[in-house]
Amino acid sequence: MILVTGVSGQLGSLILKGLSRIDGLEVTPGTRSADIGTARRIDFDDPATLAEGFAGVDVLVFVSAGYAEDDVVIARHGAVADAAEAAGVRHVIYTSLAGSGDLMTIALPHRWTEARLAAGPYDVTILRNGLYTEVPVGLATAGAASAATTGVFAAPFGTGRVSVVAREDLADVAVRVATETHQDLTSGARSRHAGKTYELEGVTAIGGPEIAKILTETLNQEITYQSVSLSDTREALSVSGLEPYQITHTISLFSNLKAGLLEARTTDLTTLLPTAPRPVHPHIAAAVAAGGYHSQSVTTHPTPA
Repeated sequence: MILVTGVSGQLGSLILKGLSRIDGLEVTPGTRSADIGTARRIDFDDPATLAEGFAGVDVLVFVSAGYAEDDVVIARHGAVADAAEAAGVRHVIYTSLAGSGDLMTIALPHRWTEARLAAGPYDVTILRNGLYTEVPVGLATAGAASAATTGVFAAPFGTGRVSVVAREDLADVAVRVATETHQDLTSGARSRHAGKTYELEGVTAIGGPEIAKILTETLNQEITYQSVSLSDTREALSVSGLEPYQITHTISLFSNLKAGLLEARTTDLTTLLPTAPRPVHPHIAAAVAAGGYHSQSVTTHPTPA
């Protein structure tokens, strides 16, 4: 049996949907609220639900816990690792953070979790997911109204660019790895993905000038890019309603971006996808054209959302 955690979230729901389309797979959804049909209640903050929820599971697709302070995330992930061991799970597939994000503040609990899983008795596959396309999409739609008025798209990118990937592409890779792992285990073999760490960076890097160009084409007026300082960005975020740790993570993302550290140098995405990765630019243009001219926080965490 394959169990997918976090199916109430966007990534988990996409993985579940993809696996459910494949004949012959026994797939069970796991969610904190357990309000989706035959879902098992899987609450990372309630370890008792994990012991029961992982019973009979061969392949665990472990979608990371999401937004919280590091110690909370580590406690949640440690509980999952312990429960998977106790339940006799044979293979864990974990959605982690891409290598280009190593110096971001959100990397710490991911790397801790990778090490903790590696110490377990089960086989492990690490899917190091790149940052979602929603990062530039959120910035473009949030800045569209101001850009339409001032002719300037202002954002804390500096001259850096960030490699981004469609959430659907990451889900497709997870579906393939989980399916093939299940097939291998069913045949009595060790998974071909056992012990593998896949870097799933996006193949498209985007920066301020590229977003300004998309805004120019979509709004049908000339828009130029202007970099914003981290100090000004922090000041704006301080009145945004975000939690302090979310502000820290957001500033960390932009700091790494400005330093030119978020542009991928290599990726396994193209070898694991059945088709070319989904394009980024049309996604941004469609969001702007849909009239998303309102302030919104930028999703900096790659998983699960």
